[in-house]
Order: sequence, then C-alpha cells, then structure tokens
Amino acid sequence: MTTKSTKLAVLGLGTMGRGMVNSALRAGIPIVAWDRNLDLARRFVENRAEAAATAAAAVEAVDVAITMVTDADAVTSIATDFGMLQALPSGAVWAQMSTIGVEATEAIAALAERERPDVSFLDAPVSGSKVPAEEGKLTIFASGDEEARPRVEAVFAAIGQRTIWLGPVGAGSRMKLVNNTLLAFGAEGVANSLALARRLGLDASLVLDAFEGGPLLSPWEAGKMRRIAAGDYSPEFPLRLALKDVHLALEHGPENFSVLASLAREWEKSVDQGDGEDDVTVVTRFLGG
Repeated sequence: MTTKSTKLAVLGLGTMGRGMVNSALRAGIPIVAWDRNLDLARRFVENRAEAAATAAAAVEAVDVAITMVTDADAVTSIATDFGMLQALPSGAVWAQMSTIGVEATEAIAALAERERPDVSFLDAPVSGSKVPAEEGKLTIFASGDEEARPRVEAVFAAIGQRTIWLGPVGAGSRMKLVNNTLLAFGAEGVANSLALARRLGLDASLVLDAFEGGPLLSPWEAGKMRRIAAGDYSPEFPLRLALKDVHLALEHGPENFSVLASLAREWEKSVDQGDGEDDVTVVTRFLGG
C-alpha cells in the first residue's frame, strides 16, 4: 500500500499528536486533524492538512484513525460522546496510541468490537517524546488484528522508526508500561545523581563530561543531563504524564514494588508544588539540584 492510498485522521493535537501530523505530512500522507481546541487543527491547514470541526467529521472518509490523548476517559469520550467510532468507514483501522493502561485498553477494544466489528482496532502506544514525535522516530508497540498490519504500514513508517508487533490487543499497552518503568527509573537516576553532584559542589556539565559516552549513561540520559545543565525544564515529557504512567505500572506490580511506589510519592510532591507541566527532569530541581 502506498502512502497516497492511505488517508489518515489524527485526533488529539497535543505535543505527540502534532508531531505525528507533521511526520505524516512529510511522508505525503493526506491528513485530517482534529482536537477539542479547534485552533490547534486549523494551524495545520497551511501545511496541506484538513481541519475537521468534529471528531466524527474527521474520520468519515479515512482509512486509518489515530487517537493520541491524555487518558482513557478522553479516548472513550472521543469514541462515543464525540461520535468517532460510529463515523468510521467500514474497513477502517482505529489505532489507539495513547497510554491508557491495560484494563482501559481492553475495555475500549471490547467496545469497538461490540459496536463496530467491521473496524479493526489496534492497541499501539509509542515510546518517545516530543523530539522523536517531531522527527518521525517513535517506537511503536503494536498489537491487535494481524490483517490490519498492511493497512497501517505506511502510517507507522512515517511516524515511527520501528514498529514491534506483539500479538493480541493489550500486549502493546503491557509493553508500554514496561517501557515507562525503565524511563521512570532512568529519569530518577539522572535527577538523583545531579542533585547529589550539586550538593557536592560539582557542576552538571562536569558530570556529563565524566560519563557521556561511557557504559553508565545512555544517549537519552545524556540528553536529559545536557538540558538540566542548561536549566531547561521545558516539557519533552511532562512530569504529570510521566507520573500517570507510573501509577498505571503500579497497578500491575507486586506488593513489594516499594522503590517504584516511593518514586511515585516523590513525583506526586513535585507535581503538588506546581512542577507537573515541566519536563520529568524537573525532579532534579525538586531534590535541590
């Protein structure tokens, strides 16, 4: 299937959704954009995208629809209250790419199967934040109907650098929780290390020089250290959303998942003091770094 034969709707134009739209446009995929804030959709018109006034209108003539919003309530509302699910053409693919957890994913998949058995539902959350979304370098954890794979191939190739097919619906959301647990500990390690360094009188740039390129520091962690050293806490992955994902992981962890639970309590305090919209690395500042 070529890109020209695939028309895409993206519903939800936050940081990730906007990045997906731009990546798909660069690949020549026809786009319909929609968001509850209609001004966000209209901004893409000059880049040859269509701006839909409603979620239902956005999907009525597309091959693939992506939902990329904050939580399960938002996904369900778009699908039902805003009429997206009923408006999808027969044979279309709904790629649900928001991070909403396992139970919510399975419930929404059951809703889709019950209400629209003629539509293929894919559970396909992504790994990556603002920059990978803008560059089309997300990793996609895809699960669901095998027959839908060729219909989303061009779209996934445009927005991601790698798609991993994991099996039945729900497997993608399970892998995303594992991914974000690794991310949480990586962010917490960076925050604690730099907070300690500063208390010991060491500048963050010196810590980066000491460890960058070595086995202890991943490129992602090095990038985060570089931003912290510059005092840049602008959101690539807001702390509020990272905390939401930690809570989702804790729902499935064993009772003695005490370290992740402690991390969640720390992050909750940082969010409560007003850091939720800053990047997850703002925890460094909360710790006194």
